[in-house]
Amino acid sequence: MKYLLIMYVDHEMWEGLTADQQLSAFQGDGDFDRLISETGELVESKTLSDPITAKTVHVRDGVPSTIDSPVHKSDAFVCGYYVVDVTDEKRAVELAGLMPDAAHGAIEVREVLHESGPVNAWSQWPV
Repeated sequence: MKYLLIMYVDHEMWEGLTADQQLSAFQGDGDFDRLISETGELVESKTLSDPITAKTVHVRDGVPSTIDSPVHKSDAFVCGYYVVDVTDEKRAVELAGLMPDAAHGAIEVREVLHESGPVNAWSQWPV
């Protein structure tokens, strides 16, 4: 089963960490990467740019418009993600708890319903 582990961080909290604490978090990320690579659970990992660089696109009446802003303005923002392939949700949650970002922010765990091709995932959503 594949899960998306979404990393959230807060600018103010991150800026409040010492340089040593920030370095430790980065080193912990490297250790986590090695762990899930060695276990074969890592599918993909990406780090995202600061939301200040985000663009949001809306299409209304067939006309696209763009604003220089993330969809949701919040103190916490998505800073990156992992896709892991694990035996079950319990293991995905266990891995999320091992991530250094969990100590300084939050990790959201969500099952991947589909990867590509025609989308019929909506049928799995509760109404």
